[in-house]
Amino acid sequence: MDATAGNLWTFNGGVWWHFIVRAAVVYFMVLIFIRVSGKRQVGQMTPFDLVLLLLISNAVQNAMNGGDNSITAGFILAGTLILVDVVIGWATRRSRKLEKIVDGEAEILIHNGKMRPGALHKAGLTEHEVLAALREADCATVGEVHAAILETNGRITVLTRKGRE
Repeated sequence: MDATAGNLWTFNGGVWWHFIVRAAVVYFMVLIFIRVSGKRQVGQMTPFDLVLLLLISNAVQNAMNGGDNSITAGFILAGTLILVDVVIGWATRRSRKLEKIVDGEAEILIHNGKMRPGALHKAGLTEHEVLAALREADCATVGEVHAAILETNGRITVLTRKGRE
């Protein structure tokens, strides 16, 4: 007789801690994929970014649950993902080095009225996207900008030159 048969902590042939390990591994795998793909936030996603995110979530679902679609397995997986996220948030608040790895660093896109094409390329942004951020900050031209910074949260902060009309 199977030693795990009838055990409350065994689901469809799997052991409860397998779900925790799978969820943690998938969390870090997806975090790395998203980190490598760029700094866009949900509010700045293009339709292509959203489709990619949905497909990634669908692709990793079976890697996490191992085919077990029970409520208990879902509860363990969701709880693990939330716990891992809380722990990563706590750790990044306490370590600048880890924060830099997880969140990245701010990138200067415009400095003293001059666009930095290399920075745009590195950030995966187009000139059109930066110009749209300037218009939102009520800047008509790049020359009016002292600095435009792509923050780690994906937003573009625009600092205008002093004395502009």
